[in-house]
Amino acid sequence: MKKIQKVIAVLNNTKLQSAQIAEQIKSFFSERNIQLEILDYKNTQPKADASLSRTDLALSVGGDGTLLYCAGLVAGNDIPILAINLGTFGFITEVSKNEWQEVYEKYVSGKISVGRRIMLDVKVLREEKEVGVFRGLNDGVIITSGIARLVRLDAYLSETYIGRYRADGIIIATPTGSTAYSLSAGGPILHPEMEALIISPICPFSLSHRPLVVPAGEYIEIVVEEKQRTTLNLTVDGQELFVLKPKDRVIFQKSDHYTYIINSDKRNFYEVLRTKLNWSGEANA
Repeated sequence: MKKIQKVIAVLNNTKLQSAQIAEQIKSFFSERNIQLEILDYKNTQPKADASLSRTDLALSVGGDGTLLYCAGLVAGNDIPILAINLGTFGFITEVSKNEWQEVYEKYVSGKISVGRRIMLDVKVLREEKEVGVFRGLNDGVIITSGIARLVRLDAYLSETYIGRYRADGIIIATPTGSTAYSLSAGGPILHPEMEALIISPICPFSLSHRPLVVPAGEYIEIVVEEKQRTTLNLTVDGQELFVLKPKDRVIFQKSDHYTYIINSDKRNFYEVLRTKLNWSGEANA
């Protein structure tokens, strides 16, 4: 049996039934004499590591966006996350609002497993100085900030030059992020517990530029060419935005930290894929 003494719950108050499930969560943990702290999604300042280090479990209550925020909040503290979905099933949030109590009890009794997902560390170097540092679970994206124009980016894999991209932008995704923006850009689907990174150009000018899967031990460096016709932005997990300048170097690499997500015993990753992507196999699929 796992001993749970303190739980934090990151709640998306914009979701329907969020107030109702918040009361349900309060009652559930109060009956078990477990300390509970409810945090408002996107209105929560990151807590000190000392506070999070005393936390045994995090609940993400909302959708995939809420989970991405929660993952960033607890990153580096090895806190497992029970992701509760308040809408249709997300690619990451597999547990419904009617199932979470049962899943919690099975987790505490050791009957279900915890999946380990790699995270992405991103840093921006400007004139050899580090001017931005970010961490995400899904992806880092370099994209135009205004009217759609081709951007010019040079890409390196570790120290090997792999090409010049003229495209609407570029996505560096983790396996968890393979079903997000990268998928929309034509990238491959990876099992979320794999250790690899995906390079997905967004609408490349040259059809020879295809998505590329590389080992997680490699680092990816994207250099912003000097002559650009538009301003470029870096976004990480759609949660943070950083304005890039010509000659900036953006380094993407696997983080030393992982996100730990409690698995559902009701459905697995492939069942969620089949449902979300409508893999029926029928003539009208």
